[in-house]
Amino acid sequence: MSEKFSYTKTLKELQDILSELESDDVEIDRIADNVRKSVSLIKALREKLRKTETEIKEIVKEFDDNQE
Repeated sequence: MSEKFSYTKTLKELQDILSELESDDVEIDRIADNVRKSVSLIKALREKLRKTETEIKEIVKEFDDNQE
């Protein structure tokens, strides 16, 4: 069973990776993996934002339709 997606946790994970990449003692052997993981996390975050935006638009439209 997969864990429910958490925007906050995913963003924190991305920030941790970026901090590691920006540090003076970055492990050269992990750079490619960290960048690959970062791209994956960014895609997931963007998708969550798109879905949330769509959901909010639907809620507002439903509200507006009920006001008429």
